[in-house]
Amino acid sequence: MLPSKIQLHKQSRRLELHFGAQAFDLTAEFLRVHSPSAEVKGHGPGQEVLQHGKKDVSLTHIEAVGNYALKLVFDDGHDSGIFSWDYLYQLCTEQDALWQRYLEKLHTDNLTRDKDVQGLRFIDP
Repeated sequence: MLPSKIQLHKQSRRLELHFGAQAFDLTAEFLRVHSPSAEVKGHGPGQEVLQHGKKDVSLTHIEAVGNYALKLVFDDGHDSGIFSWDYLYQLCTEQDALWQRYLEKLHTDNLTRDKDVQGLRFIDP
C-alpha cells in the first residue's frame, strides 16, 4: 500500500503518514527502535538487538528509495534501515501493540528509553 502523504515534522520529532483516508503519526524514537536494519533486526531470528536510550532521537531527513520505500536518517547516525511501504503501514497499524511489547522488553532487560549516562561522573562544585 502506497502512502498518499508523507511529512516530516522535525520539531515534534515525528513522521506523519497517510494511507488513503487513514492518518498516522510515528515518533522518531518508535521508528528508530523498529528499524528494519540488520543493526536492529540482526541477520536472522533470535539475533535482534534491543535498542535503548533512544528517547530523544530525531529524524534529520528522509529519502525516497525508488518507488517502494523510505530511508530514514536519524541524528544518532543511524541511516541503514530501508522502510518499505508495507513495513511502514504495518508499523502504523500495529503501533500500540509494538510499543507496548518494546516497553516490556526494556523493563525485562532493565534498560531505559533515556540516553545512557552510565560511566559519567557528576562533580559537586
